[in-house]
Amino acid sequence: MPDYDIVLLDVEGTTTPISFVHEVLFPYILDNVDRFLEAQWQDPTVQEHVRAIADQANKDAQAGIVHAIPIDLDTDTPEEIRQKVAVNVRWQMKIDRKIAALKGLQGYMWRFGYTGGQLQGVMFDDAVQAIKKWSADCKVYIYSSGSVEAQKLIFGFSDHGDLLPCISGHYDTNIGLKQESQSYTRIAEDIGIPPSRIMFISDNENEIRAADQAGFQTVVSVRPGNLTLTESAKKNYRLTSDFTELI
Repeated sequence: MPDYDIVLLDVEGTTTPISFVHEVLFPYILDNVDRFLEAQWQDPTVQEHVRAIADQANKDAQAGIVHAIPIDLDTDTPEEIRQKVAVNVRWQMKIDRKIAALKGLQGYMWRFGYTGGQLQGVMFDDAVQAIKKWSADCKVYIYSSGSVEAQKLIFGFSDHGDLLPCISGHYDTNIGLKQESQSYTRIAEDIGIPPSRIMFISDNENEIRAADQAGFQTVVSVRPGNLTLTESAKKNYRLTSDFTELI
């Protein structure tokens, strides 16, 4: 039996190629956000996401962020609101911003892409093998900067079929930022298990460092297209490019 009870997985660069996120998922948003907002404008969920984007844009503008375009939901016309939302979405995506309002709208748009057959989640073969084996012996959770909804779509509509039955739970940045150790402490508390019994796997060495500081077991995912690791990370953390080695 493994010396851990929980496997906590990152997604981008860990279970899923970075290229899928940056060459498929992100372009889908950029190419479709204008049409999507116009076509789905009466959808109450879309309106919730629009309000969240507007609230964030107004806070950003007040904080002096030059690219932020304030949105007045009371006086702007629907067309003006849609245009401003799209502008705010694009500049935030350009800097790869990890923020709840943006991730929420992205996740909802991706749902239409997955269910409509335009998108399919991509998984590393060894990650799928390991997840299926882990789920029989312990529990697998996901922790990603992408929204919980986006996570469920990638795993639910994957190129290896529906993997959601293998996943016991999901966390996103609502639990905390991934490079802060207290986020991992909160996850351990929420699951109800000592940090030392959780193995966290990610391609990001700053996330690995934060999890390590919280007392987690850690493994760095080495995949094609991932950022080059520092010599310190190579020396101090376990590395793997094949998750079946960890079973």
